[in-house]
Amino acid sequence: MKGLLGKKLGMTQIFAEDGTMIPVTVISAGPCAVLQKKEKTTDGYESVQLGYADKKEHRANRPEIGHAKKAGVSPKYFIREFRGVNLADYELGQEVKADLFATGDMVDVTATSKGKGFAGSIKRHNQARGPMTHGSHYHRGSGSMGSMRAKRVFKGTRLPGRMGGEKVTIQNLQVVQVDADQNLILVKGSIPGPKNSYVVIKSAVKSR
Repeated sequence: MKGLLGKKLGMTQIFAEDGTMIPVTVISAGPCAVLQKKEKTTDGYESVQLGYADKKEHRANRPEIGHAKKAGVSPKYFIREFRGVNLADYELGQEVKADLFATGDMVDVTATSKGKGFAGSIKRHNQARGPMTHGSHYHRGSGSMGSMRAKRVFKGTRLPGRMGGEKVTIQNLQVVQVDADQNLILVKGSIPGPKNSYVVIKSAVKSR
């Protein structure tokens, strides 16, 4: 298992040797700092904690500053843990860069999807609308919500509400190109979230 933190820069396209156009998402991956190594004897499980994007000290609180100083680095904005890694490969304060992954690797990318605000059930849950013509006065409202005997709304009923802004993971994305000098990773296809949003890249758990 390998993991890295980064930022989504946007989408573009590149061309393969046979002329095929490949849509890719550009991710600024790293450099990440190793903030902590958790071991089974002390923490109950093994993991590596990485931090990405420097935070000015006057914007960090005292626990954040102290935690970063133990690793000899500046406080970070985006911090995540990765389990299933080989702890021997990591040292406190070590920099982890984009060359952790190679061209052809399969990865899972996790991010927060774009928030779309309050949305109706047709847009939010892909429900069918009513007829738009022939005198119908019921166009974009929900149809039957189930039994009327309960006299209440059941939990999980698909109703209008806030759409987006959720944690989403896209699995089995192929790494098309790695630019180690600029810490860029080009991943085939799209990933969740707007531009400049933070993302987590991990080795695919269901690689084909």
